[in-house]
Amino acid sequence: MANGNNNFEASLFNTADKLRKNIDAAEYKNVVLGLIFLKYISDSFQELYDRLGQDEYSDPEDRDEYLAENVFFVPKDARWKNLQAKAKLPEIGVAIDEAMSVIEKENSELKNVLPKVYAKPNLDKASLGQLIDVISDIELKAQDEHSKDLLGRVYEYFLGEFASAEGKKGGQFYTPKSIVKLMVEMIEPYKGRVYDPACGSGGMFVMGEKFVAEHQGNIQDITIYGQESNQTTWKLSRMNLAIRNINSQFVAWNTEGSFLKDAHPDLKADYILANPPFNQSEWGQDILTEDGRWKYGVPPGGNANFAWMQHMLYHLAPDGIMATVLANGSLSSNTSGEGDIRKNIVTADLVDCIVALPKQLFYNTGIPATIWILRRGRTVRQGETLFIDASEMGFMKDRVHREFAPEDIEKIEQTYHTWRSVGADSISVPISAPISAPYEDIKGYCKSAKLSEIEKHSFVLTPGRYVGIPDEEDDGIPFDEKMKDLTTTLAEQIAKEKVLDEQLKEQLAKIGFAL
Repeated sequence: MANGNNNFEASLFNTADKLRKNIDAAEYKNVVLGLIFLKYISDSFQELYDRLGQDEYSDPEDRDEYLAENVFFVPKDARWKNLQAKAKLPEIGVAIDEAMSVIEKENSELKNVLPKVYAKPNLDKASLGQLIDVISDIELKAQDEHSKDLLGRVYEYFLGEFASAEGKKGGQFYTPKSIVKLMVEMIEPYKGRVYDPACGSGGMFVMGEKFVAEHQGNIQDITIYGQESNQTTWKLSRMNLAIRNINSQFVAWNTEGSFLKDAHPDLKADYILANPPFNQSEWGQDILTEDGRWKYGVPPGGNANFAWMQHMLYHLAPDGIMATVLANGSLSSNTSGEGDIRKNIVTADLVDCIVALPKQLFYNTGIPATIWILRRGRTVRQGETLFIDASEMGFMKDRVHREFAPEDIEKIEQTYHTWRSVGADSISVPISAPISAPYEDIKGYCKSAKLSEIEKHSFVLTPGRYVGIPDEEDDGIPFDEKMKDLTTTLAEQIAKEKVLDEQLKEQLAKIGFAL
């Protein structure tokens, strides 16, 4: 399946979605994603089981053999082939719930993670059996690709499709892939501690793992830390990470959230990637006014944008870098002290780059947003900030959703890395690609602004203020010639209008109406 994978995944999703019937997408995603995860761990188990069976000194039913290989142990009744054999029986829902329970019992990392929703009366058991057959076919479709790798991609694709189907609610657990890829390509989380304080279904971590793999790194050099306040979403993230063989030991869940109950109070992360809730109100400011995280000013109680930013800065290592998405209001708002907080962050020389994003990129809102790149211990471009206006980039993936094309992502991240390469030391050289040409400001697209210029704009960071409007291309046709053509066309249209008016009068007269 080297080619046409998206077609395969889309076809698979459409087939699965047809079996949804009267269940809403929010509930059905747990049914489908849980089964995909169960298929994945069963395939991983079976692969090692078969290998152990060929070794006369090994016992394929010995749980410790799987623990040693970092493979989940799947008890006999919970193995996929045994469940598939029961797929057409009315008690299949109960059998799957029991399978999920015994897998959790045998694997402490999965405790309270797996969905046990398959015996619910509103889930049609005939459709559930068909869904099992659909997921069973994945390994037959894999061809030259490992079925486990394909299952990982299917899980990720399904997450995105369910987020799209859920609309605003979907945006709470899923950040569109092209935005995550852009953020990862810009900050390059290659080695060290990676943190996401609002981690959703774990997409930032998955994309970070892909980045390391694509650049011949070692995934063991990355340790991830996350926090999520929605338990259902946290379960999705634990499965999403497990299916990628990413250690999620430090991905925590609590109902209070990152502000009120920080799960990693002593963490200093090398990289932070986050898409926190936009313009969140009632986040607990009334009991956190004296909190040590508000180094640059106490965030307003009615909007958590700068609470999220300062929470991340608090957890950023002395030479760390972070990328976060915030609503555009964070660039210009002066209400409730937000202007002063922004000014303090800018004058502390923390703002490396601001990227204005197009509308309709997100599932939970149509409003445009911005990527903030902040960096501690800056060694190059001190006292400067790069502004990139990408608000007109991307393409409409469907009627309501926009997406960045690969060439859009490459253009933006290369602009940033080229800008960073001026006077760069070895740390600053991008991993992703060599720099081909020196950085230049491009009117309407990018501008490197010094602190003095930002101060003139009263510390408003809207990229349009700095990059300006692109020059219109001269088509080389003289003005007089253009006007002659336009007036000739206009005269022809006026004459045609008169003819049409007369024809209309004639037709009306025939049926007894006069103008």
